[in-house]
Amino acid sequence: MLAIADTSLTEAEIQAAVNVLRSGALRQGGECDAFEAEFAARVGAPYAVSSASGTAALHLAYMTFLQPGDEVLLPSFTFIATGSTVSAAGGRPVFCDVDPETFLLDLADAERKLTPRTRAISPVHLFGNPCDLAAVEAFAAQHRLRIIWDAAQAHGARWQGRELGGWDDFVAYSFYPTKNLFVGEGGMTCTLNPELAERMRYLRSHGQTGRYLHTLPGLNYRMSDVEAAIGRAQLHRFDAMLAARRRHAAILRDGLSSLPGLHLQKVVPGNEPAWHQFCFRVEAGAFGCDRNQLAQKLADQGIATAVHYPRGLHQQPVFRQLYGDSFLPATEAIAQSILAVPVHHGLTEHDAERIVEAIVAARTG
Repeated sequence: MLAIADTSLTEAEIQAAVNVLRSGALRQGGECDAFEAEFAARVGAPYAVSSASGTAALHLAYMTFLQPGDEVLLPSFTFIATGSTVSAAGGRPVFCDVDPETFLLDLADAERKLTPRTRAISPVHLFGNPCDLAAVEAFAAQHRLRIIWDAAQAHGARWQGRELGGWDDFVAYSFYPTKNLFVGEGGMTCTLNPELAERMRYLRSHGQTGRYLHTLPGLNYRMSDVEAAIGRAQLHRFDAMLAARRRHAAILRDGLSSLPGLHLQKVVPGNEPAWHQFCFRVEAGAFGCDRNQLAQKLADQGIATAVHYPRGLHQQPVFRQLYGDSFLPATEAIAQSILAVPVHHGLTEHDAERIVEAIVAARTG
């Protein structure tokens, strides 16, 4: 079976973790400090703050400025942490629709949902496909909003030749096992502002600014040195992993882009996605079967698939209970028809070609 992700560690990564375990210094320490510096350099950020998860990375950013009742504009078509971290920080997520071709935040819909309480915007580089950063920056400047870029799936992606980590105000990454760079659990929040970086470092450790001196209402969001050691070792092969994803995505795009009834995620010319996921919409009438039927046909051929995501955040029961019902047509249409196929670094080019052949056969068969 061709898996949807490859979460295996190399011997070097395992040995890095073993070395920390043998040292007995397991909690956040020198390995985390080094990982922060090395990751920041890789993604073009002057400051990076490690944390326990991608969710923690987002939450730390909001904890630095968000006040009760503040609103944050964000896309509904994303993982739940994009919205739940706003709620956890005392704010209100405002769910916006997405562009039906790129699956990314629709700024026109976001503008319609501005209120006097709007404080920030959180665009998502979904599946590793970068947003239009210039357009978002202009929108935020016009409306005096902070930006919390959700780059949980976008390690290594570039917008118009520029890395994604060096943008105001915050850029949050995840190191969950299925991500492009993975350590087990962990996150990183990048920023250009040294004061914000320092504040997040206090907040991730119970708001402690001196030994047993707690001046901020923080949490235990620390990364361990075990995870950081794996991350440091994995950075050595990250460029090769990213290049493999791009080769496989190119094969998939070349083989599937002209197939009737299949609508690939649109990539803006000049952008370099990180290809965390390779997703497309299945138009049942034109393709000959629906998303679920295609997934079953691929499973029969030993190819795993996944649905990211089967519903928008505005359709999640927890948010419906908190904020009521809303209708976002593009998000709901995408959720009903989207499918992800393997694109990860663990594939071979032959595997990618096999996926194309199986999808073509599923349509004609």
